Amino acid sequence: MGGVFSGFKKYEIILLDQYKIRPDIELVYEYPTLDFDAQNEKISAEIPFTGKTYIGFKQALAAKESNGLYKIVNSYGYIGKYQFGKLALRSIGIYDSEEFLNDPLLQEKAFDALIAKNKWILRDEIKAFVGKRINGVRITESGILAAAHLGGAGSVRKFLKSNGINGFKDGFGTSIVSYMKKFSGFDVSDIEPEKNALAYL
Repeated sequence: MGGVFSGFKKYEIILLDQYKIRPDIELVYEYPTLDFDAQNEKISAEIPFTGKTYIGFKQALAAKESNGLYKIVNSYGYIGKYQFGKLALRSIGIYDSEEFLNDPLLQEKAFDALIAKNKWILRDEIKAFVGKRINGVRITESGILAAAHLGGAGSVRKFLKSNGINGFKDGFGTSIVSYMKKFSGFDVSDIEPEKNALAYL
């Protein structure tokens, strides 16, 4: 492909039940809407390349979390495109999980709000650790924020302050250090730290 489409790549993925995802399936980027084969439950999708921008950060994280699909609930009860838990939602002012699951715009605002809140919570750690290496992984701001999305800001703080000794893994065995590595080097400067960030504002 050339011209304006030169930044697109083609992938084939497996589409599972719309509301469930198996943890052993490696997921790819959002908008898997092209060439759907209902009989074989396969999709070919054109994936926009967004580089290391904030949009790219969101796409990459959504791809890992849910394949970029909004109406997803995993086996642990985490919901939506970015796989929010109830505590994370409450921290940014969302109390109606059903409304959240059915409102893509609210899910996008929620992600931005949680990034802003985690930036504020981890502001000292970002200042102190960005540019250093822990367990062979170069620490970046986007890596810290992705890890906080996975395991919470408190787990990231413990990991950094223990120089990688106190780690965290989610229910599927995914570690915060793997998120620090996978989501390293994105430009997340568009979002300002905000102590009381809310999704509805």
